[in-house]
Formats: sequence, C-alpha cells, structure tokens
Amino acid sequence: MSDVLLDVNDYCVGFATERGRAQVIDNVSFQLERGKTLGIVGESGSGKSVLNRSIMGLISSKRHYELGSAKFDGTELVGRDRQDFWGKRIGMIFQDPMTSLNPVMRIGRQIGEPLKMHLGLDKAASQARAVELMTQVGIPEPERRLRQYPHELSGGMRQRVMIAIALAGEPELLIADEPTTALDVTVQKYILDLLNDLQSELGMSIVLITHDLGVARGRTDEIMVLYGGRVMEQSPSEQLFAEMSHPYTEALFAAIPRVDQPKHTRLNPISGSPPDPVDPPAGCRFSPRCVYAQDDCTTTLPEPVGAGSHTHSCLYPVGSAGSAQARTTNTERGHTATGLKIQIAGVS
Repeated sequence: MSDVLLDVNDYCVGFATERGRAQVIDNVSFQLERGKTLGIVGESGSGKSVLNRSIMGLISSKRHYELGSAKFDGTELVGRDRQDFWGKRIGMIFQDPMTSLNPVMRIGRQIGEPLKMHLGLDKAASQARAVELMTQVGIPEPERRLRQYPHELSGGMRQRVMIAIALAGEPELLIADEPTTALDVTVQKYILDLLNDLQSELGMSIVLITHDLGVARGRTDEIMVLYGGRVMEQSPSEQLFAEMSHPYTEALFAAIPRVDQPKHTRLNPISGSPPDPVDPPAGCRFSPRCVYAQDDCTTTLPEPVGAGSHTHSCLYPVGSAGSAQARTTNTERGHTATGLKIQIAGVS
C-alpha cells in the first residue's frame, strides 16, 4: 500500500462562459500522505473550494471541464463518476452548515441517510450509530438533538453535525472547507481540536481549506498557498513560516492581526483584487498586486522551483538579493512595473 492517498498532477479546472473559458485551477500538483493534513490557503476567489469540489466530482455544470490527473489511492478520478467515493471513502465538511443542512429534515435523518446508503445499516442500527457519532463530536444529549431541526441548534452545534455526517461513512479522506467560518474564536478552537482528535483516532487524512494562515499553522503538516488558481508556494508548515519565499505568502501573513501589536494598529491589506479567470494578467498572476514586481514579472509565468519539499513560483523570492533590489527600485520610482503605488512608511 502506497503512503500517498491523494496524488494530483497538473490538474486544471475551468468553465465555459459567455466571455470565454475561465481557467479557475491551473496546473496544480500536490500529494497527500495517509494520516497527514494538507492546508490549502488563499483569499476568497483563489480557487480553493473549486479545486476540492472538482476533485470530489461535486461540480455538475455541463460547462465544467477538468484536465490532468487526480488519483485517489491509485485510482484515477478524472473522467469517471465519483459517487462510489462519496461518504464512504471521501467525506466533506461544507463551508456553511446552515445552507448545507436540509432545513426541513430532522438531524437524525440527515445523519442516518449516509449510514443506510454507504454502510447498509437498518433503521435501528443507523439510529444507534448516529447517537455514537453525535457523542463522538461532542454534542450533549444526542438522542434529543437527533429529533431537532438545524435552526434549533447553534452555529457551533450545526458544524459538529456536519462533521458527524462527514464521518458517518468512516472515510479515509476528510475535506474541511472553511470549517470555522462565522464561528467565534472559542468554538473555532473546539472544532479544530476536534478534527485533530478524530484524525488521531481514525487515522484519516485531512485537507483543511482556509483563508487564514494562522488557522493553518500548527494544524497542518504541509501548506499549499493558492492564488489565481495556481500554486504560489508549498512547504512543510513550520518551514513556511520560518522561510516564506513568495510575496503573496508574505502579504497574507502581514495582513493577519497579532496580539503583540498595540491597539488601533493599522492592518496591511493586500491592494487590488484576485485576477479575472477569463482574462488573467500576462506573466505572474500576482504581479499587479506585488510590491516586488518588475518588467519580467509581467511577461514570464514562473514555474515552481526550490529545494526539497519547499517550492515557490516567483522570480524575486522574499529574502533573496533580487527581491531586495526589486523593492529598492520600486520604492525609488514610487511604483512597481504594473503601476502599483509603493507606500513609504511615515508618508501618506
């Protein structure tokens, strides 16, 4: 048995639109080993959710296409129906439990359906197993909760129900799509701790999708930074924070508020917006928003380079002599090669 559970190579996802072909995922490659956690990080619009929903076969649009390779436990997923994998081998926690749960169906039935479908349990056995799952994810009074509807539960409780449903088929891979969105920080920590505990108990692999590098740190074995559908940087988690190489990773990290900062400290947002997938910029996808951008960044699409398991796609990686010179050049002329204004500290 191979240690690699999910092997993705040069994977592309797009949609046919009235304006032309939208390339949402562009030549993404990664591997996920059994029992490990991969964090996929990037701001909204970077392609995180589309990547994983497409791999699972959950995008049903006739305008959707996929190219490349995505192998699960050695089986090619691209070009085949993936319903055999849903629930039983691959589970997914969706981003918003309030819209993912059926509002007119009791919780017990929503957990029981995958138990009947994937494990072949009868009504009594699925009811007993549903109680076990609710207890496993930390829901008190599980018998009573099974008779309730989603609107009768808190946000954190609904998210735990989503985890119970995802675990019902005892999957080998769990995809968690922004599992802590709209939850307060104490509930966020509980949900993330719960996922870690369940992973240790069940030995499953996890893909954790988030826009927050802080959430990914300490919760993942490896982080892949996605922007404009392309991999900007990929590295073991702690190494990424110690030696981040891509300007986009640096910009994401700079935008995170930190507890050691004084009150009313101004955050450092990333100027601009993610690229248009129908008409992306020539060259590096991040060049219009990058403070290091030079003329060649607007014409050359960087390929992943690096040593060992830490790779980046940048012509002027952070910390290099080239990036220092590029930043100096842009500061002196007041703007980058793409016209982005450089803000000088202390000057408004």
